[in-house]
Amino acid sequence: MQVRSSASNWWPPVPADDLVLRSPQNPKVKDAVKLRNRRHRDRTDRTLIEGYRELRQALTHGIRPESLFYCPEYFLGDNEAELLRLAESAGARLLQTDTRVFDRLSCRERPDGLLGIAPLMGRELAEMPTGDPPFLLIAEAIEKPGNLGAILRSADGAGADGVIVCDRTTDINNPNVVRASIGTLFSVPVAESATVDVLAWLRERGIRSVAATPAATKHHWEVDMTGPIAVVVGSEQYGLTDAWLEAADESVRIPMLGAADSLNVATAATLMVYEVVRQRMAQA
Repeated sequence: MQVRSSASNWWPPVPADDLVLRSPQNPKVKDAVKLRNRRHRDRTDRTLIEGYRELRQALTHGIRPESLFYCPEYFLGDNEAELLRLAESAGARLLQTDTRVFDRLSCRERPDGLLGIAPLMGRELAEMPTGDPPFLLIAEAIEKPGNLGAILRSADGAGADGVIVCDRTTDINNPNVVRASIGTLFSVPVAESATVDVLAWLRERGIRSVAATPAATKHHWEVDMTGPIAVVVGSEQYGLTDAWLEAADESVRIPMLGAADSLNVATAATLMVYEVVRQRMAQA
């Protein structure tokens, strides 16, 4: 049996109607649901990628899902069939579900009918690429997946070489990080490491660190960021730790003219990385 997708140029193959996944108790479904839990992700070295945009980014940047659940009833447009074809070409096993099963799989209120299982993202600090001159964004102890995802999105938009997550409290492979990043988790190199190791790594490479903190006296546009630079932002609740504040080559603040004393960390990171962009474009 074949079930036609929303695209007219390709029909995802379905072996037989009784092989469409219709029970939330199916072992494949139960295993996928467990991947919402960080321990299960770490134990199996796999994570979830949900959504058309996120899966498209993953496939574009060489991520090879091992399997991809799809539910044609939830498709939103005419591009899903091509994505399924690309996923299958990359080695993914295609698994069609009914709406009840996909509702169990999905982490979203309004699913779009696509969810993949793929290897965990992240690399070793020593594997992080650096440009000429280097441009990195360092995020220390970010608590909320939405903020970490937005930080990745801003780093991608600003053309940063990569993001280094220090002393993590949020797993970079959390499905909500993937969602908030709009799939830029797959386009931006990301490493996780301890602050002490990152500071040593920066010193070895001659990369200056600029810490964002409300206690600084200089504004963020008053420091030269055209050379090798690492912008550093801290947790939403506590800001940067003393380790970063004492070791940073420069400390800067973003002016706050209202009642609040600081911005959301993702917003602050965005202003900081785009100040790097502004300065470098002005110099070019």
